[in-house]
Amino acid sequence: MALSENTRLRYLHAMGITVWQPRAAQQSPAQEEIPIAPPTTAISWDTLRNQVTQCEQCTLCTTRTQTVFGEGNPHAKWFFIGEAPGQDEDLQGRPFVGEAGKLLTEMLRAMQLTREEVFIANILKCRPPRNRDPHEEEIHACRAYLFAQIALVNPQMIVAVGRISAQTLLNTQQTIGKLRGQVHSFQEKPLIAIYHPAYLLRAPIEKRKAWQDLQFALQAFDQLKSNLQ
Repeated sequence: MALSENTRLRYLHAMGITVWQPRAAQQSPAQEEIPIAPPTTAISWDTLRNQVTQCEQCTLCTTRTQTVFGEGNPHAKWFFIGEAPGQDEDLQGRPFVGEAGKLLTEMLRAMQLTREEVFIANILKCRPPRNRDPHEEEIHACRAYLFAQIALVNPQMIVAVGRISAQTLLNTQQTIGKLRGQVHSFQEKPLIAIYHPAYLLRAPIEKRKAWQDLQFALQAFDQLKSNLQ
């Protein structure tokens, strides 16, 4: 999809890339909008990873062990997005590697997918202290990295894993119970919201609903493929 010049410039601006433009085309700061996502041509994977590793955009840089960039297929059809790294992720530098990560891997297997086939990342790239919920200013400081990842992967389906991820991406305060079971839209891509594996570990009775969510996601993906044919 072709990008308008104004959209392209906003994307580049969000990633800290300065582009010369005629004075008449420049926008005042008050007119700047929050970009949807940087284009794939604006930044490379290596550059983006280095930016995340060196990031000091919020105070989480002072408490992290290391950043958690994300991992998986850089051209994945499925993009799974959690909320923030936990202790295990902070120590290993990988997303979803604790007990919740093991359950997510099993959920992927139930969908006949592997971690190597999908891309997995988080809203935040650094662990909040004591695994508290992300603060608004932290989400704001970190979201350009996630948006760049989405643009680079260009997935066919986005899966918001858990309440905070779903509420953040959809800009809503609705509960995960109300958001699940629907096909939402994010950056003109279909988005499905599912329960977080950590929640399912605390409330195993809800695993039946989680299986329903996975089936719904697969059905939505199959319908998407049919529409594209």
